[in-house]
Amino acid sequence: MPRVISLILGGGRGTRLYPLTKSRSKPAVPIAGKYRLIDIPVSNCIHSGLHRIFVVTQFNSVSLHRHIYNTYKFDPFNGGFVEILAAQQTMQNETWYQGTADAVRRNIPYFTEKSYDLVLILSGDQLYRMDFREMIRTHLENKAVVTIAALPVAESEARSCGVMRIQADGRVIDFEEKPKTQEKLNRVRTDPNWLGKMGVSAQGRPYLASMGIYVFNTKTLVELLGNSSATDFGHELLPQTIAQQRVQAHLFDGYWEDIGTVGAFHQANIDLTLDHPPFDFTHGEQPIFTRPRYLPSSRVVGATIKNSLICDGCVIGRGAVIENSVIGVRSFIGENVTIRDSYLMGGDFYEQTKDVEENQREGRPNLGVGAGAVIERAIIDKNVRVGRNVKIVNETGIVDSEETPTHVIRDGVVVVPKTTILREGLVI
Repeated sequence: MPRVISLILGGGRGTRLYPLTKSRSKPAVPIAGKYRLIDIPVSNCIHSGLHRIFVVTQFNSVSLHRHIYNTYKFDPFNGGFVEILAAQQTMQNETWYQGTADAVRRNIPYFTEKSYDLVLILSGDQLYRMDFREMIRTHLENKAVVTIAALPVAESEARSCGVMRIQADGRVIDFEEKPKTQEKLNRVRTDPNWLGKMGVSAQGRPYLASMGIYVFNTKTLVELLGNSSATDFGHELLPQTIAQQRVQAHLFDGYWEDIGTVGAFHQANIDLTLDHPPFDFTHGEQPIFTRPRYLPSSRVVGATIKNSLICDGCVIGRGAVIENSVIGVRSFIGENVTIRDSYLMGGDFYEQTKDVEENQREGRPNLGVGAGAVIERAIIDKNVRVGRNVKIVNETGIVDSEETPTHVIRDGVVVVPKTTILREGLVI
C-alpha cells in the first residue's frame, strides 16, 4: 500500500445552503440529527485504512474546528491524525483561496514535508459510503497520474456536474464542466454497452459525472499546481491534465448525494426515514463516526411516531404526532405538536430551571417546540424557540422567498435559522 495523505476541502461560502451556512461552514452542517457532514469523508477514510487526514477550511470555520478537535483523536502508536489547515496570510499570499485547486496549492508544504506517494482529495459536503482502497487500486493498476471517481447520471443531472468521456480501458479523454448545450453533452456521452461490461446498468444514465473525488500522484500534483495558475480542478486543471497525461476513471455506482442546495439537503435527511433508506447510518461494518455526547435515552410520552428518526436526549410530549421526520439531539417537543416531512436539528444544551423561569419573565418561549405547534416540510436549525400554536406550513406554496427575521424559503422548504425565536401563534 502506498503512503497516502487525504485532503478534505472545506468548501466555499455555501451560499446555496444559506441560511444553514450563516454561522457555520458546509462541512459543519448537522445531518441525520446527530452527525455533521464532515463526519462522512473522515469516516470513509478511517474505514479505508487512511488515518492521515488534513481538512482545509476558510469560511465560518470555528464550529468545524471545534467538532474535529472534540471528535477525532488517534492513539499515539499508529501515526494517525485529523488536522485543520485554515486559510492564512503568509509572506507569499495575503488573499483568500480562489478555488479548489488554489486551496490545495497553498497547502503543498504540509503534504509534501513527508514522503507521501498519493494525495486523495475529497469534498466535505457529500453523502456517500466508499472504500477508497478500491479507487487507489484502480489508480495504480492503470499507472495513472490522476484518477477521478465517476458516477453514472442522467442528462438532467449531467448539466450541473463535471462530465467525462472515456476510452474502452477507462482512460479519460475529454472533460466538460457543467455542459449546457446538447452538442457538449453529446460529446461526453458514455456508451451504455461499456457500462454493461463494467457490471453497471445504464438505466437512462449515459453520462459519467465527476464526484469531486480525486487520487493524484503527489509529484504530479505538485508539478501541475506549480506550473499552472489554475484555481479550480473541474474548470481548469483536469482538462489541462487530460490533454497531456493519463487520467483514469474509477466507476462508482453506490448512493452519492452532493449536499449543495437546501432542497437536496432536506430530501437527503427525509430519505433517511424510509423503510429502506438509500443511505443507512446503521451500517454495522462501516459506521459513521461523530462526537460522543453521553446523552440520556429519549423519553416519549403518549406520542404517535411514524417513519422517523428520534435522536438521543429528546423529550416528546403527549399527543404529539411525528411523521417522516428527523428529530435531532436534545429536542423538546411539546404536547399535541404535529411535525411532518421536517428536520429539526435539536439543541446544543439543556435549559436549566433558572433559564425556564427567566423565559417566563421575559415572555420568551423555551427551547424546542411549544404545545400545539404545527411544522410541515421545514428545517429548524439548532437552538430555535418555537412558541405555542406556531404554524410553519407554507400554505401558499412559495418556492423561494426573501429572507425575513424569522425564516427563509428555499426550494419550497421553510428554513428557520439558528437561535431564532418564533413567538406564540405566528403563522409562516
